[in-house]
Amino acid sequence: MNNYEYWLTFDEETKKELESITDKAELEDRFYKELEFGTGGLRGIMGAGANRMNKYTVSKATKGLADYLNDEFDGEKSVAIAFDSRNNSADFAKTAAGVLCAAGIKVFLFETLMPTPVLSFAVRYHNCTAGIVITASHNPKEYNGYKVYDSKGCQLVPQYADKVIAYVNAVTDLKNIPSVSLDEAKRNGMLVIIGNDTLDAFLAEVKKHSLYDEKSDLKIVYTALHGTGNIPVRRILEGKNVSIVKEQELPDGNFSTVRSPNPEEKDALTLALKQAEAEGADIVIGTDPDCDRIGVGVLHNGAYSLLTGNQTGALLVDFVLKFKKDSMPANAAVVKTIVTSGLGAAIAEKCGAKSVQTLTGFKYIGEKICLWEESEEYTFLFGYEESYGYLAGTHARDKDAVSSAMLIAEMASYYKNKGMTLVDAMNAIYDEYGYYFDCLETIVLKGKEGAEKIQNAMKDLRETGNTLFDDLDVLLDYSKGIDDLPKENVLRFDFKDGSWTAVRPSGTEPKLKIYFSVKGEGKESAEKRKEFIHNKLIEIIMK
Repeated sequence: MNNYEYWLTFDEETKKELESITDKAELEDRFYKELEFGTGGLRGIMGAGANRMNKYTVSKATKGLADYLNDEFDGEKSVAIAFDSRNNSADFAKTAAGVLCAAGIKVFLFETLMPTPVLSFAVRYHNCTAGIVITASHNPKEYNGYKVYDSKGCQLVPQYADKVIAYVNAVTDLKNIPSVSLDEAKRNGMLVIIGNDTLDAFLAEVKKHSLYDEKSDLKIVYTALHGTGNIPVRRILEGKNVSIVKEQELPDGNFSTVRSPNPEEKDALTLALKQAEAEGADIVIGTDPDCDRIGVGVLHNGAYSLLTGNQTGALLVDFVLKFKKDSMPANAAVVKTIVTSGLGAAIAEKCGAKSVQTLTGFKYIGEKICLWEESEEYTFLFGYEESYGYLAGTHARDKDAVSSAMLIAEMASYYKNKGMTLVDAMNAIYDEYGYYFDCLETIVLKGKEGAEKIQNAMKDLRETGNTLFDDLDVLLDYSKGIDDLPKENVLRFDFKDGSWTAVRPSGTEPKLKIYFSVKGEGKESAEKRKEFIHNKLIEIIMK
């Protein structure tokens, strides 16, 4: 309540919003904690309050970042800033720019909405010290977020994020954070507006990773889901037979045609699938609002099947390595996260590439790229995670749905010219490597009570996990630090037959995530095995 009273002394708009709230639970949720600046930056529901995304929490995060940059780096500092199509994204980007310029840090601000991978590219392209992108990725419309990138265009990993967090937490006077107007910053040369030249340079780099340019009669339906992908994806697919879902083409922060703009979910692609059916399209692709994730639908035997993130990842690993077979360096490496299917890793190893695992989050894949550039231990070829994120090449240091759209279209064209669909190609991989049933289940547990339930569930699984399954090979607790990886709140149950399941709290949403990767003779037996594992875990989690 002290925090609530403090926020009532802010501007009139904030005071009015807070005084209109009569639900005590709602007020508690807004003020029971500060919106945490974690390793992924900020993410939360928009609105007034300490536990919300608003101009004050954005200013606080930016002031902390500015103090970190000014204390830790010598010489002139600069930050690239991008934003997506969400409500308030452009305003939050301008707020951040004003705070940085007031702190003596030059800003390169995109003039219009731009994909996250383009921001990752822009940091190095403009030789910046850091980068910021305002986005909540694939979250529902109520959310927004704030992600920070280092000078190499990689999201901050814990050793650096922890330093920034300390600076952010030291900012306590939210009402008086110094800022300058953008007009003044422009006059002083502290603010540079960037746009098409940077995007052109990004797309030129993406095109260097094209693998297959033979003509085919492949028909594609694409939806940007009201996000940043519309122009970049259409440009990278120029010359192909692409039909756009007009109802979802333009930016819309309310994402009015979908429940949630998440290409991992079938209902987000409903309009695209209907259009594909009417037009007889071969594939559907959809990108999320900040265009770093991509979903794929495939026409097979007269109906559309949606590929999982793991399946698309395995197909892309196979496709990329197939076409790089003759030019692949001896130290080539493919990187995946610990909750991503092992199928792609098996393909990589058979093709002669090293398979490397990282913790959950593409920042760790980006970190590998940066480390290997310096050490030359491995040459990065491809990185992927089960949550529909992929990267071929090193033009970006984050998942990139623009380059992924290009490769998926080329891959589908390649197989169509062979008389195959992507489902046929997936089945051929299963025939060669064995059947993998991979899926994710999410349990939503909101508010203070939900956070406590998630914490208790992880505690109980740690204490009883070793006794849950007769065929358990090992219980891996990544919170203790395993395989030289940073500590993370993840439990993974590895079984003797090569199957595994993992449980982790989401770092950005009030969710507990359960990952399954079950090996079996076929789909039916694998699904049955998955249900058995699921029921055992749920007994502990929901008690």
